[in-house]
Amino acid sequence: MKASARILTAALVSSAFLSLFLIASLPAQNSTFHDAPVSAKQQKNPFEGQHPASARADYLHSCASCHGPNGEGTGNIPALATGKAQGASDGELFWYITKGDLNNGMPPWASLEEEQRWQIINYLRVLGSLKPGSPRVQLSADEAVATASNAPPPKAPFTDYRFEKPGTVRKITLKDLPDPLATSSSGNGPQLVPRPKDAWPQVLPGFKVELYAAGLDEPRLVRTAPNGDFFVAESHSGSLLVFRGITSDGKAAQSETFATGLNRPFGINFYPPGPDPQWIYIGNTDSVVRFPYRNGDLKARGPAEHIADVPPGPGHWTRDIQFSLDGKKMFVSVGSASNIDDPDSTPGEKNRADVLEFNPDGSAMSVFAYGIRNCVGLAVNPKTGELWCSVNERDALGDNLVPDYITHVQEGGFYGWPWWYMGGHQDPRHEGKHPELKDKVITPDVILHPHNASLELTFYTGKQFPAEYQGDIFAAEHGSWNRSVRVGYELIRVPLHQTGHATGEYEDFMTGFVVDNGHVWGRPVGVTVAPDGSLLVTDDGSKSIWRVSYTGK
Repeated sequence: MKASARILTAALVSSAFLSLFLIASLPAQNSTFHDAPVSAKQQKNPFEGQHPASARADYLHSCASCHGPNGEGTGNIPALATGKAQGASDGELFWYITKGDLNNGMPPWASLEEEQRWQIINYLRVLGSLKPGSPRVQLSADEAVATASNAPPPKAPFTDYRFEKPGTVRKITLKDLPDPLATSSSGNGPQLVPRPKDAWPQVLPGFKVELYAAGLDEPRLVRTAPNGDFFVAESHSGSLLVFRGITSDGKAAQSETFATGLNRPFGINFYPPGPDPQWIYIGNTDSVVRFPYRNGDLKARGPAEHIADVPPGPGHWTRDIQFSLDGKKMFVSVGSASNIDDPDSTPGEKNRADVLEFNPDGSAMSVFAYGIRNCVGLAVNPKTGELWCSVNERDALGDNLVPDYITHVQEGGFYGWPWWYMGGHQDPRHEGKHPELKDKVITPDVILHPHNASLELTFYTGKQFPAEYQGDIFAAEHGSWNRSVRVGYELIRVPLHQTGHATGEYEDFMTGFVVDNGHVWGRPVGVTVAPDGSLLVTDDGSKSIWRVSYTGK
């Protein structure tokens, strides 16, 4: 492109983007973007998913002076990573950019090369990935279904819901990871629907799934008390429930509300460790509290006692609790407040994306491990005493980045967030920052599928399942929102081979919660081992608890 044409192009691009996004901020008058015809909405981007350097250069040259280098907006000029343009299809944007709207001060872009127009749209789609905390590109349910219908099978070792099946063993290694933004970042959040008539969780032959409890209000983490009762956090209602026993048809024999008035409770544990606890500890989103407790209590025998403050929301709000086997230390997981905000310049990230350590009375707080974006579930290996963590990693770097993971947590260990990930890969949104930390990044024991949303985990200590399951990890995968074709929505098994150590592989264990790429009916959250050796799995999608037992040989 000649210099004079380049200058004209820059002026047109800048003017057009400004007009486009000022107009996009006005109330919508119809369901299409600026009355775009249906044919425009259906038009496909022939360069979809490509992110050449020229697109970024075009943006920086033509648009950044008004809209900011990361699309954050300046003054009264709107951000490009937000607004209705992000909800428009590529075809609608292309139609509007090409046609223009002179009545609203936007010139047509027909003078731009066609590929250049499409590539600028591609760059627009990833602006949310380049700006910390900015929104993702949303897909409607219809668009999500069409995406999966047209998508080819995923390239191993990556997968999606169409290929998740009990017994399938997976292993992802560092060499399998793609480059950042190899694909666009999608916002394919699940639309929950009632369980279809013939739908049921799927497990391997020899195992059986029963509905243990239903009609709950956002059942989240579940833990087994030393006497065999099951405590469940209903985070939305601020309640703690307790269930007792298993009937002949796999249902709860008794249930009670143990306590109410909690602040988004999640973590549950019993202290001191062993058969005769005196307290039950609860992880609120902003604090750790405890109730006096004796084995068999179905109601709290006294008011909650405040033990420690922990960083409150916004962002990741779950707080899990574990104790060392000797009972001398309490561990509390605290997720980040954001996707990738830099703690150096963001005070709200202080003591977040960490596992914190306390004395059991709440004193002597310190950071046990850091750079763990969102350690949702904590567990202690009952044989080795090692602390383990189930982690949600960052979003908006593409369909297959960054992997979630399960790992043992080393004291003083650094796990990368937000500057690095997976053993020394730098997040491009923090390019050049903290080079001294690169060699300190710990690669996790088990690299899970990106965007699985791994939540609670537990070690299998029962005797009901076959012997090869003894000591293995089970983890609940809540399911993706930041992926064009969804993944997760299952219970997985991490075999430790009776050694206490993982070799990197994991197995689909219980699946079947996805209807299609736009709709799901169930989302596993918590998992615990019952006294009889069966598993209980909470599901905040169908508001249920499932029981998995082994009946085969």
